Amino acid sequence: MILPVNASRSIALAQNSVPHPFDFFLSKGWETTSVGWSAKRIFHPRRGFGRPIFAAILTLISAALPLHADKKPQQPVKPMAGPRATVLRITNLYISPDMSAQKVDKVQIGREMVVAEKSGPWMRVYANTDVVEDRSKDTPEFGSDETPPPISGWMEAKGVVEETTPDGDQIVMGAAANEESLAADPRGPANAAQSARLLYRRLVEMFPNSPLAGEAAWRAADIQWQLEKADASTRPSAHEKDPYMREQMDEDNLKKVIKLYPRTRWAALAAFDLIDNKLCGDWQGSQQCPEKESEYYEKYADEYPDGPRTAQALYQAVYRLAVLNDMFHSDGNDKKADEAHNHARDLAARLKQHFADSDYALRAQALVYKLDQGVPVYGIELQ
Repeated sequence: MILPVNASRSIALAQNSVPHPFDFFLSKGWETTSVGWSAKRIFHPRRGFGRPIFAAILTLISAALPLHADKKPQQPVKPMAGPRATVLRITNLYISPDMSAQKVDKVQIGREMVVAEKSGPWMRVYANTDVVEDRSKDTPEFGSDETPPPISGWMEAKGVVEETTPDGDQIVMGAAANEESLAADPRGPANAAQSARLLYRRLVEMFPNSPLAGEAAWRAADIQWQLEKADASTRPSAHEKDPYMREQMDEDNLKKVIKLYPRTRWAALAAFDLIDNKLCGDWQGSQQCPEKESEYYEKYADEYPDGPRTAQALYQAVYRLAVLNDMFHSDGNDKKADEAHNHARDLAARLKQHFADSDYALRAQALVYKLDQGVPVYGIELQ
């Protein structure tokens, strides 16, 4: 379609002078009808204006615009309602309840499932695909965030725990603990840690009122934290002094534990893990690093005076104060060195008083003895 010569200038007018996209056509004598646009004058390079051809084109355009505007993104397919379940072993999924039927996929340990129906020793399930869960910081800010729909198929009911299974929470907890133990074994399966994490998560989701739910929530979050921590330690940025310069672990799951299970052992364990993101990668001789880190650990000990990691936190604070003593002495700042020395002695005494049976109390006592003897804790002793 070729527009009149002055069309480009008309379309280029300021927005406030063209209140509607089709005002240009109206200004040229064209009019709308109930079925679209018609024209009193249709331009043709040789024959002038031809009403039928252009009217048909404008009718198609006006009909297509609302269709495009009303188009909605396709919604993900949701599985039908049914009891939630998980599987304790790697299990094949078939298109029908028959071992000779075509295999759809393999259901991994700890995968989330919904039971749709049962037929003897078989059950039809909807199962989530194998994707890494809870990695929200990797989700793109723009673009599609759709997740793959669950797969459906038939599987043997052996090794499946449903939310209606008697003592199901204890069974899932025991299976998760077994997988976690295998993850610590060099001869264990490569994906044992992820299997343990998924099973712990299933326990929390399937049995939220279980007395084991708090521990399972922390264990799932801690496994993910340790995996990310190990991965971050292999990156060159791991040696950066400032924490924000290196890869940060995702804190969401640990913070959920603190929020959902406040003032519990599991909240205290989660809070201790979170300190990792505040630590320097490499001190690089900076006094600021051990000084701030000793404050983080001491603050934790004040907030959780009887927590499961309090003795460890106090020891870490004592060690960093001992390091500060050496750093200040090397800079000739004897006043600050003495302050760090005395503070370390006070925290070591606190450790001995409240955690006398802990190895950390003995280790802190040994550090203070070195300080009293003038033995360097940080760096190389010069003879």
